Amino acid sequence: MKKHTIYLLFFFLIMGGNVLAQRPGQQIDPERLQAARIAFITTRIDLKPEQAEKFWPIFNEYNEKREGLMKQLVALNRNVNEISEEEAKSRIQQRFQLEEKLINEEKAFVNNVSKILNYKQILMLNNIARDFTRQLYQRQRGGN
Repeated sequence: MKKHTIYLLFFFLIMGGNVLAQRPGQQIDPERLQAARIAFITTRIDLKPEQAEKFWPIFNEYNEKREGLMKQLVALNRNVNEISEEEAKSRIQQRFQLEEKLINEEKAFVNNVSKILNYKQILMLNNIARDFTRQLYQRQRGGN
């Protein structure tokens, strides 16, 4: 079973290398990017196969909700030079509400995923996601 896991992770890492090695002008295949992301995170937090099976659906749902809330936050900052003082006040209140939703979503995620992962693995997740994005950008620019 352990050999099977190692081969599977190796396969995903190879796939990830292919995704990350594309030239800047090329489109990145979303499926290959997702496979590389899964392999990267799985390896870095040392997910066991039985953990991964339960973890990824929860993580993906949380990530979708988080991305939606982040898009709403970004939208609040558009055209700020063209709005009234009252609209600015309203947007600030909306921002607080969205940030509160983000925190509540993260609390719910941690509560759900703590039944699968240990707290050290959960704490590592945030930095690992950033590391993957940073590595992707560096490879796109031709860096190491």
